[in-house]
Amino acid sequence: MVEQAIGRRLEGRAAFAPGPRPGDVTVELARPEDLPAAAAELVGPLGMALATVVATDDDRALTVRYLFEPARPPFEDRFVTLVVSLPPERPDVPSLARDIPAANWHEREAQDLLGVVAVGHPDPRPLVLHDGWPRGLHPLRKSFDGRRAVPREPAEEFPHLVVEGEGVFEIPVGPIHAGIIEPGHFRFSSVGETVLHLEARLFYTHRGLEKRIEGLSAVDGFFVAERMCGVCSVAHGLGYCEAVEQIAGIVAPPRAQLVRAIALELERLYNHAGDIGNLCAGASYHYGTSAGLRIKEALQRTNERVAGNRFLRGWLCPGGVQRDLAPDVLRDIEAVLREAEDALADLTQRIDGNPTVVDRFDDTGLLPRQAAIDLGATGVAARASGVDRDARRDHPHAAYAGAGAVRPRVVTLEDGDVNARRKLREEEAHESIRLIRELAARLEPGPLRAPLPDALPAGKIGLAATESPRGSSIHWLRSDARGRIDRYHLRSASYANWPAVPIAAQSAIVPDFPLVNKSFELCYACTDR
Repeated sequence: MVEQAIGRRLEGRAAFAPGPRPGDVTVELARPEDLPAAAAELVGPLGMALATVVATDDDRALTVRYLFEPARPPFEDRFVTLVVSLPPERPDVPSLARDIPAANWHEREAQDLLGVVAVGHPDPRPLVLHDGWPRGLHPLRKSFDGRRAVPREPAEEFPHLVVEGEGVFEIPVGPIHAGIIEPGHFRFSSVGETVLHLEARLFYTHRGLEKRIEGLSAVDGFFVAERMCGVCSVAHGLGYCEAVEQIAGIVAPPRAQLVRAIALELERLYNHAGDIGNLCAGASYHYGTSAGLRIKEALQRTNERVAGNRFLRGWLCPGGVQRDLAPDVLRDIEAVLREAEDALADLTQRIDGNPTVVDRFDDTGLLPRQAAIDLGATGVAARASGVDRDARRDHPHAAYAGAGAVRPRVVTLEDGDVNARRKLREEEAHESIRLIRELAARLEPGPLRAPLPDALPAGKIGLAATESPRGSSIHWLRSDARGRIDRYHLRSASYANWPAVPIAAQSAIVPDFPLVNKSFELCYACTDR
């Protein structure tokens, strides 16, 4: 169907090949100017959405891959990749951002890091590279030495949209905050307390991890991928593992798949419990804050019992898992699940019974459904606005895939406000408890990992999607001629969701922005990488 639609539109100017996984399609476009027409066919008649954009520095060209995924029923587990090759001396490609707003950040990032110019982009300002970075120096080019010191150049500080008019004030917040959080700068334009416009500037913690991972072995690369984010280490580690396993042609054993899914749900559960408490902090409901933190603390202590640390790092590995779940550990997990289930139900009842808190949550931070779709929002942010998407179902992974797969119940709400995002987390936390119990009941004796070759097959691509606590994360990996990592790109759920925060802030007053921001509860680190 993809071949027919694009082939008819481009009349022989596209070549089709299988993608990284069964059912995937790769479309090689003969000319960069054919990209908008091919993308229009995918997002229009075929009902697909932009998932990620991966730019690479290849032997004699820069290559940009636009990956699309199904966005409406039937949810097929497939990706369609549009591939455009560009000469290094003139790496121009037509921008998709006006028609596909989700492409905005991806195109700006490719311009910063590899020098790909998105012609006609509505906002071509630098995204990742901040003030003073030398123009024309692109740190993801193969020729760039990541060990070198980069001299700074004079530059304008944070060029941004200036809103003018009688009574309009600018309020800068950050990048350094009073709380112990990561740095992000928020520039409000307001009249009184009403937010007219908000710009969020991130990438203060850009660590160059995609450059750092180049040339590493598949095993060593796992430790970088797992640490892209502090609180999504299982989801990111699993996505990397599945991409490696595709390239290596191996499949993790059934018991390992079940353990991996249990790890995913334990990660989702402690995140959701803590996020509900943080939401209460935004409304100055201190009982709710303490209750959410108590639930999270009990769950994280169980994480340490299970994995040796509170963030579940090192539990997974390429090929399977490092640690098994012994019967006494499963009993400990069940005990904390019972406590968390009761405590979450009690906290929900208390929040719903407090009209002052509910009034702060209701109709605050509205993200309309169409805006969520246009921006490519994912996870809680999307499902609370009525967008029926979940990578556990749409791109099955771990024990959610294969014969006898465990099927998660996907919850959606329609209101799109802070209260909807709070309620959705409560529903999903209870669903995670149910899933952990079902997964544990299915555990059967068996091996924990499949052997991984010393070197990966050369020049192959692996592609995986995982559902993190914040939504779908897309992992793209390619091996080099030595069987090591040539390019790894992570599009985290937070990266996809951050552009939605300024939209939601327009239905709030300035003092409610912390509440709006906490209702999305996005990461800086895995956005910045």
